[in-house]
Amino acid sequence: MTGTSLDLFAGRVRDNWGALTSELIENYGARLAELLQAPRTEGWLADLCHERPESRELYRDPVHGFVLLAHTEAEGRYRVPHDHGESWVIYGVLDGEMEMGTYARVEGPDEAPRLVKRGSTLVRPGEVQVYLPGDIHDTRCVSGPAIQFRFTARDLRLETTMVRYADQGGVWVPSV
Repeated sequence: MTGTSLDLFAGRVRDNWGALTSELIENYGARLAELLQAPRTEGWLADLCHERPESRELYRDPVHGFVLLAHTEAEGRYRVPHDHGESWVIYGVLDGEMEMGTYARVEGPDEAPRLVKRGSTLVRPGEVQVYLPGDIHDTRCVSGPAIQFRFTARDLRLETTMVRYADQGGVWVPSV
């Protein structure tokens, strides 16, 4: 296949599309990591690095529906804990550094649901981070501006089961 690194990425994902498995996620993570190494001289990537848009759709598959977006995050930008519903997401950092935290949702018999932070990972240029359906995470740009790719199983604007969380006195609870 000839074309850009972006074309190659989309073709490889499309050719290996299937049900969610460990092998599939490992494969897609490796493909996204390869894309992060694309030559900055490729037109699409040169434009992205020069313009640094807040959000740009890079690819949408017309058959399978997966989407690759690029986001530019200002240093300090924080996105509250959330999940992606029934979709999976793979983040990849092109420039800057992103801290990504993970959470567990807990509740007792007479308690409202709340989040407990499990930990965080510093994602550097060339690295990817995977979140499976229902995984709760937050993101913070710790060195930026950062450019990150967000590769999702489907258009998240159509995902109806996503949950976002709000800070209520130091406790993360589902927002209403």
